Amino acid sequence: MTRIHSNKRGKSHSRRPITTSSPNWVTYDKDEVVSMVVKFSNDGLNQSQIGLKLRDEYNIPLVKSIVGKSVGKILVDNNIKTEIPEDLNNMLNKAVILKTHLQNNNGDRKNIRSLELLEAKIHRLSKYYKSKQLLDKKWKYSTVVAQLS
Repeated sequence: MTRIHSNKRGKSHSRRPITTSSPNWVTYDKDEVVSMVVKFSNDGLNQSQIGLKLRDEYNIPLVKSIVGKSVGKILVDNNIKTEIPEDLNNMLNKAVILKTHLQNNNGDRKNIRSLELLEAKIHRLSKYYKSKQLLDKKWKYSTVVAQLS
């Protein structure tokens, strides 16, 4: 698959194993993993940070192979929901960083263009989340909204 805003090919990355069964060396059962995910979310970690912590500190390679659900589904089942999805929030934070950079460096044409492309991605992703009802229909991107998140 190609990149969105360039004529280059996509990034290569590692693939997950095909097997969906839990590895035999994992000592945790379903309930323990679910309680850890909920605990970490209440501590303020987002979904990707929860997955990394489980992988690095608790030797759980993939939550879905043990529980049968992803980290996001576990959080939804336990009524833990964020206002803005994680990937959109990361883009908003990046836009704020670029805006502050451009206020100090007015003539940085490359980053002006990258901010335009990033804002196009934000609009595209917000439109998707509004259609899936994960984001409020009245939510609208602006630099003020980006600075608040």
